[in-house]
Amino acid sequence: MERARPLVRRPLVTLLTAAALAASGLTALTSAARAADADLARNGGFESALDGWTCTAGTTVTSPVRSGTTALKATPAGADNARCAQTVSVRPDSQYTLSGYVQGTYVYLGASGTGTTDVSTWAQSAPAWQQLTTTFRTGPSTTKVTIYTHGWYGTGAYHADDISLTGPGGETGQPPAAPGGLKTGSVTSSGVALSWSPVPGATGYAVYRDGTKVSTVTGTSTTVTGLTPSTAYSFQVSAVNDAGESARSATVTATTAQRPDDGGSADLPAHALVGYLHASFANGSGYTRMADVPDSWDVIDLAFGEPTSVTSGDIRFERCPVAECPNVESDAEFKAAIKAKQAAGKKVLISIGGQNGQVQLTTAAARDKFVSSVSAIIDEYGLDGLDIDFEGHSLSLNADDTDFKNPKTPVVVNLVSAVKTLKAKYGADFVLTMAPETFFVQLGYQYYGTGKWGGQDPRAGAYLPVIHALRDDLTLLHVQDYNSGPIMGLDNQYHSMGGADFHIAMTDMLLTGFPVAGDANNVFPPLRPDQVAIGMPASTNAGNGHVSPAEVTKTLNCLTKKTDCGSYATHGTWPALRGLMTWSINWDRYSNWEFQKNFDAYFG
Repeated sequence: MERARPLVRRPLVTLLTAAALAASGLTALTSAARAADADLARNGGFESALDGWTCTAGTTVTSPVRSGTTALKATPAGADNARCAQTVSVRPDSQYTLSGYVQGTYVYLGASGTGTTDVSTWAQSAPAWQQLTTTFRTGPSTTKVTIYTHGWYGTGAYHADDISLTGPGGETGQPPAAPGGLKTGSVTSSGVALSWSPVPGATGYAVYRDGTKVSTVTGTSTTVTGLTPSTAYSFQVSAVNDAGESARSATVTATTAQRPDDGGSADLPAHALVGYLHASFANGSGYTRMADVPDSWDVIDLAFGEPTSVTSGDIRFERCPVAECPNVESDAEFKAAIKAKQAAGKKVLISIGGQNGQVQLTTAAARDKFVSSVSAIIDEYGLDGLDIDFEGHSLSLNADDTDFKNPKTPVVVNLVSAVKTLKAKYGADFVLTMAPETFFVQLGYQYYGTGKWGGQDPRAGAYLPVIHALRDDLTLLHVQDYNSGPIMGLDNQYHSMGGADFHIAMTDMLLTGFPVAGDANNVFPPLRPDQVAIGMPASTNAGNGHVSPAEVTKTLNCLTKKTDCGSYATHGTWPALRGLMTWSINWDRYSNWEFQKNFDAYFG
């Protein structure tokens, strides 16, 4: 605690000097300094969403607010304290007052990089709006400070509003001019290439699609992806620097191309049923022969191809031994049944990984071995493609890997390279699907890798760079909406397994897109609805998170018709949603085909 300052009696000469100054009409220096003071915090009332702020787990809400219409809500979780921060230009050797209003338990307000003593203040418990205030003086060469607010680990959400930093403004210069020369380049069914002329003094550029900011880049070109085929879009760009953002450029428009297959990904039906077939083990559900798989199943994933060692990249597919599966068919019968399924329009894939098949392509040699060994399996059995079911510790991000659009981690980079090589080898008809867990995808809305300040699980969101890099090659993404902990949805509420709400919220995130780790300038673009199926357990025996057929129907009604939506408000309606995936065909047979029958009844 700071001690009270003693009363200092001023010498008579000081008082006389002050009186003389006043009499001569001169302005005191302290008055001039105060006149120059201004509120330097940008968007301190959060009326423009999170513009100006970088938050790990923050959003804006309309209640509670102290003034205006919105305030900040941030939710600490795990090793993240939900920090929101912005960097402000200041003057050296100057006095500043930082103030803000907060609600919640253990809420902090502070400033770092002051060049003297960094400061913070906090409220242990603020059930109603409580003002926090602190002061600091900048160092002799300090031109920027970072102001921030955060909560504390595991204590729940906090709110903040009306944050201000009062003091003399720094030398920020002027925002740059608006970019010129914006034009479109190559246009595909899901992406549009853009380029523009450089702007002097710009440190980056913001890209807008139909009036909404979708990305920020440092160069003068980018490709906007995740677009819908045969759809018109408008684009603008603006230039940014420390002083702010320029006006937007002139608008250019482009219409995405029609998908080459005229609407059906990999010749799949408009609504497809995907299932895993226990081809190398029985797992308590009994062995199901390929020929006995009903015609309702459009994509059959052979579970599993597994590596000879975690880092070898050498994938082997061993069929279930007779000792475990007494009714297993011969290799010749198995291959003949695959051909019969394909002749009926079905797709049969090799699924790599699973719970026990950890795959880490840490080297170029492992990458190349992955390509050759997977190719050998595909060729031997005449398969249609590949399903990537990497779980556990197969994918994690290095500490310096913070941008899902430009991954650095070898296990990610090598996997993307390997899959692109396979796609190029087998051509446009190659079917590529993925079955990540929610931890590796939707959790990326809150956390990505180890986080900006370290300490997070490096696997958080680790599938996002793989999905993004392969989105133009991806046939289906069917995230496992099971065996999952609570996940925060786009409504900033946690959703748990056991009902339609979980599947609706998780799928809405894929079809809407979301800021990664709460960064509004780093958005994972939405996938096309025909690229998305919902992963569910076929029965209570198959995995945690099973829901009844009635809940499955509610999920489909909400996402495709916007009925039966419950408390979660989706961001669109997607009648082209591809369908459902289940673990597994064997477990569904064990349960008298309940999952399949419900799918058939819904889609006819």
